[in-house]
Amino acid sequence: MFIAIGLVFGTKVFDTAAPSARAAGSESATGSALLASVNPSAHTVVALVDGQSLNSAQVQQAVTKAVTGLERTDGVASVAGPYSAGGTALRSTDGTAGLVEVQLSKDSALSQVEAKLQAIADDAKGTAVHLGGEMVLDSQVQQQTRSDTERGEYLTLPLTLVVMVLIFGGFLAAGLPLIGAVGSVAGALLALLGFSRIMPMDTSVLPITTVLGLGLSIDYALLVVNRFREERAQGATVEQAIERTSATAGRTIAFSALTVAAALSGLFVFVSPIFRAVGAAGVSVVVITVLSGLTLVPALLGVVGHRLKPPKRGVSDDGVFSRTVKRVQKRALPVALAVTAVLVALAAPFIGAHAQSATSQQLPTSFSSRAVADAIDKKFPAQQSADVTVVVQGTLAQADGYAQQVTRLPGVSSAEAAAAGGGLSTVSVSVDGSSQGTTAQHVVDELRADRGGLTTWVTGSAAEVVDFKHEVLTRGPWALGLMVAATFLLLFMMTGSLVVPVKALVMNLLSIGSALGVLTLVFQYGWFSSVLGFTPTGGLESWIPVLVVAFAFGLSMDYEVFLLSRIKELHDEGHACRPAVQLGVQRSGRIITSAALLMVIVFAGFSSGSMLQIKEIGIALSVAVFVDATLVRMLLVPAAMSLFGAGNWWAPGWLARLHRRIGLSEHVTLPPIIRPPVQLVKLPRPRTRPASDVPVA
Repeated sequence: MFIAIGLVFGTKVFDTAAPSARAAGSESATGSALLASVNPSAHTVVALVDGQSLNSAQVQQAVTKAVTGLERTDGVASVAGPYSAGGTALRSTDGTAGLVEVQLSKDSALSQVEAKLQAIADDAKGTAVHLGGEMVLDSQVQQQTRSDTERGEYLTLPLTLVVMVLIFGGFLAAGLPLIGAVGSVAGALLALLGFSRIMPMDTSVLPITTVLGLGLSIDYALLVVNRFREERAQGATVEQAIERTSATAGRTIAFSALTVAAALSGLFVFVSPIFRAVGAAGVSVVVITVLSGLTLVPALLGVVGHRLKPPKRGVSDDGVFSRTVKRVQKRALPVALAVTAVLVALAAPFIGAHAQSATSQQLPTSFSSRAVADAIDKKFPAQQSADVTVVVQGTLAQADGYAQQVTRLPGVSSAEAAAAGGGLSTVSVSVDGSSQGTTAQHVVDELRADRGGLTTWVTGSAAEVVDFKHEVLTRGPWALGLMVAATFLLLFMMTGSLVVPVKALVMNLLSIGSALGVLTLVFQYGWFSSVLGFTPTGGLESWIPVLVVAFAFGLSMDYEVFLLSRIKELHDEGHACRPAVQLGVQRSGRIITSAALLMVIVFAGFSSGSMLQIKEIGIALSVAVFVDATLVRMLLVPAAMSLFGAGNWWAPGWLARLHRRIGLSEHVTLPPIIRPPVQLVKLPRPRTRPASDVPVA
């Protein structure tokens, strides 16, 4: 019932979300809000009429008819077209295209406006009409985000089922993690719907948190089902196996979820809506996912567990993973240095990463709003947005005097003042180079350093990048510090060691750095862009690296907990360091590799969509998980732990005593496997013949 409610009502969150990636409380956000209050451009629909000359009588008649009809439409505030008075700016430089701008006073009029604009193409044969503007853009982003999310689910779920069938050797065992995943996604959608009522929910948040819930739920359910089958192989009944699984695997996934939630909590340090929305939604999704793993999956095992075939053989302590670790331990130092060098080399490109704010280039080329934006950039210079916009609290004369000062700044090609209404004026500044390049950002700093004695707000795409970078640089260290501190504390409570948490944090940062480096190579420099189906924009969306760090940090700790829980369990049983590492990797390596493979499938499936920002996150997290599960967990961790030896578990005496009091001992007393007593079958006594029947010799 809960799953059905989540899937039916939770999907309504897609209708409430809208692009909102902007530094909240920043100067650029405040300036944009002031302009929106006096000039509601967000309620504007722009139609690009293309395909025939504007001198065509047929085109003129069709456009004029549409403009007249729109002026009479309820909810339309104003209409301007290429044939209107003063409509020269709405004609392309070559005369082959025109724009019709419609300002709405009611959002409900959007469908009528779109229908009347599309009718131009019917009345003027050979003419194409493309709709754009903020309202159309938001609507198309909502639809595409929902489509990409559904596409990712439809693509990844069958693939994960096939992989799990190969892992477990049967459909029944493979289906349980998928049922748990569907339950987690249903709960995640309901949580997102609830958060959308109390905070802005950016469209990018939806697929990001959905894919997190899907990936983690499969991971956790996979661990639970695998441990259940191991217990059954040792002779436990279904009830005993569930109880012992909850005491071991259940405890591991609860601790793992706690570390993932702690990593995502670092996003609350930021003030931008997108960070806080992802943080709130992500933490709630993790809670729902672990509850599903601790309740729904064991309940399903209780129903169908007797039909799951246990492994024919127990978990062997001599397999490919243990043999790999033995080879690594023989050359621990060279392996550690080589893997570290590879990870550093992969991370190096991120040093030259260029941050940028979302532009029309981030949108799929199939968007009509993308076609309108591209046409405006190429054919309508008078309609292009200014590189930098300064909102001035004052008269037009004051703004004009300030504009003359601005033109003398290095890198400024022109500055033009205009009245905005409501006691505000604007100064539109054109700069040399790209609108978000180094020169544009330098001009933003200059305009904020000298405001000409006026009250001003500097906004525009370059200003948004500057504000985002400032927020990340000032609050990012605090967010990272919170993640590191929380994770360090949790790992200490788990292991009682100071060395193991430090090692884990350093290795996590190496794997995250490699993911960011690959992200830069692919999306900034265009490596494999033709294969992945996108056009590089020359930079990374400014908020993407922050989310990649938070998510990758949590997922890396997820696998760290999987591995450490086994190694610590063996250490507590009395195994020396090297054998404990060998056995720990052998017993957890298969599940970590399988979970990582499934997680990569999920991330890669969602990155196959059209939204470039989601593609960036999907590729980055796929790389992070792959690197972490292979180079880090299978090579670097065994090499480092072998080098440290018994020192892995070192802690000062007072901390060791503290851990004994408040720590989480990895050694748990498992419920015994009570085998049913053997029932002795009472055989019938052999029938004796009467003496009279005994033959006489």
